Amino acid sequence: MNYQFITIEGNIGVGKTTFSKMLAEELGYRVVLEEFADNPFLPKFYNKPDRYAFSLELFFMAERYRQMGDLRDQDLFSKGIVSDYFFVKSKLFAENNLSDDELLLFNRLSEIALKNLPKPDLIIYLHSSVKRLQKNIRKRGRSYEQNISDNYLFDIQNKYFDFFKKYNEFPVLVVDVSEVDFVNNANVLNQLVDLTNKSYEKGINRISLL
Repeated sequence: MNYQFITIEGNIGVGKTTFSKMLAEELGYRVVLEEFADNPFLPKFYNKPDRYAFSLELFFMAERYRQMGDLRDQDLFSKGIVSDYFFVKSKLFAENNLSDDELLLFNRLSEIALKNLPKPDLIIYLHSSVKRLQKNIRKRGRSYEQNISDNYLFDIQNKYFDFFKKYNEFPVLVVDVSEVDFVNNANVLNQLVDLTNKSYEKGINRISLL
């Protein structure tokens, strides 16, 4: 296996957690999932984003740092890890949600934290149309997510792509899953799993599923 630390990324509602669990099971890796439900500011943010954005993003960053730090300290990468987030996610969402002054402070903190954390060997970015994302969001039924706007999802998508264009420390596989079902279609899942057996250039690699 070429990759010991694989990160699954993507927009809200694309299926990161579901796919991370499935991929980890297929590879025999440990799965590490973001504990978003523990963030007390998440429902408040969607009701009053200006008031709670900084608290939301700071809490997320602290929890991600703790979780990734535990992995580093326990040397759990010997088995292989699949995670449903990359720590830089904190920075990207902060860029979208915070004021300039808040972002300045947040970035200073996140840059210090990132230096001390392990980086993935491979990122698989699941891309989906906003229409499909909204359908998935409605289906999973989290009450605080039901009013997420199309524009917000487009903004998050653009933050990811802007970052990937500039960052080339490891391969990023951009896979369009707008029209496929990796949960119920074994052929699609197998194609996604097979991606982890190949070598890629650092930076963006756009992948088409058959």
